[in-house]
Amino acid sequence: MAEQTSTKLRNLVIYEIYIRNHTVEGTFSSIISDLDRIKNLGVDIIWFMPIHPIGKISRKGSLGCPYSIEDYDSVNPEYGTEYEFEKLLKEIHKRGMKCIIDVVYNHTSHESKLYKLHPDAFYSEDKIPKSKVSDWSDVIDIDYEKAILDENLICSLEKWIDLGVDGFRCDVASMVPVDFWLKARSRIEDKKKDVIWLAESVEPHFVKELRDMGHKAWSESEVFEAFDILYDYDVHEYLKNYFAGNGSLKRYIEGIKAQDGSYQENYVKLKFLENHDNPRASYMINDKSRLWNWTAFMYFQKGAVLLYAGQESYDKKTPSLFEKDEVNWENRDIEYEKFIKKLGKIKKELPVNGKHSIEYDEKLGVVISKWENSEFEWIGIFDLENKSIEKNIPIKYSYYKDLMTGSKCKFENRYIRVDGKPFVLRMRKDEI
Repeated sequence: MAEQTSTKLRNLVIYEIYIRNHTVEGTFSSIISDLDRIKNLGVDIIWFMPIHPIGKISRKGSLGCPYSIEDYDSVNPEYGTEYEFEKLLKEIHKRGMKCIIDVVYNHTSHESKLYKLHPDAFYSEDKIPKSKVSDWSDVIDIDYEKAILDENLICSLEKWIDLGVDGFRCDVASMVPVDFWLKARSRIEDKKKDVIWLAESVEPHFVKELRDMGHKAWSESEVFEAFDILYDYDVHEYLKNYFAGNGSLKRYIEGIKAQDGSYQENYVKLKFLENHDNPRASYMINDKSRLWNWTAFMYFQKGAVLLYAGQESYDKKTPSLFEKDEVNWENRDIEYEKFIKKLGKIKKELPVNGKHSIEYDEKLGVVISKWENSEFEWIGIFDLENKSIEKNIPIKYSYYKDLMTGSKCKFENRYIRVDGKPFVLRMRKDEI
């Protein structure tokens, strides 16, 4: 990761919003009335999926995909005006949150402003502009080997920074040269410090597939040179396989543990159960007890946490990218939202530079995760598999504070009987 990346980013909660589908109106202005609720979830950063005009040529669905962008310097008129977006930014900042927007610099729509100005700066086959990924038929790829668009792209970043955004989530960042991202980051930092750079790094097998086809693609270790936070896609495939019944939880946990030895010491990963490209958590995990345990476990890992709007209301359906397909807010559970808020508070107090460990008891289906610094020890016990077996977990000390209930607990026999709910305990070392 970038040398200047702060490990404090590991304490953050990011909330992803697709403006078209978040409200009935699907506008910038309609988001404002929901900001207090979002803030109350413990959210630090709101990430808006692309806010720009959508291309019409080869459009998917009736409304098109927001990742097929016509003009990086404008806002989608379906969402409102630039003035209304700026007002939304101010309301976000007023509540102490930050805002990042999606940057899609691997490709544009077929009739994009940049393609009209610089048609020779795009990837083509038989002189026809295309995407390197056959399924992405509604976009055409920028060819960075021609390098003539760098200034245009960086100027767009500067425009949105000047307007007030606090950072960028960069789409398929692994398909854009790291040298470009380093150049862009350097220019932006001349204008504003502490800008947040989140990369959608891609799965290792996708990097290999692109390279095997003769295309350039950059690994996570390379992308980390320019970015603060990377997707958890190096291990997410193991998680998806596990939920699909094709893999083991043990493999996923081993992958998480390996991250500490794979990246620089100040690495920050984005921990998530779902996002707009993946199935909903409630769809994968039908049992609410397991879902609460998995949610708590995500917060207790070493990395920033992502919530995708609707996740907190048990929405099972992944909204379409190409149609008006509103989030289902009918199943909002106040207790679940309170639970998420508690997890956000716990996330803020975990020692980002402290000692961290994760162990998996395969027989019990329970993960025990610990954080430790000179003053405290935190222990999280997560019943991820809900096996019908007696679960008594040995613990080190007799006295802990239960951070989920706020009460002090005494465990005379120094074990916890796991009953399906997640435990997050804290012990002050000078009270031993």
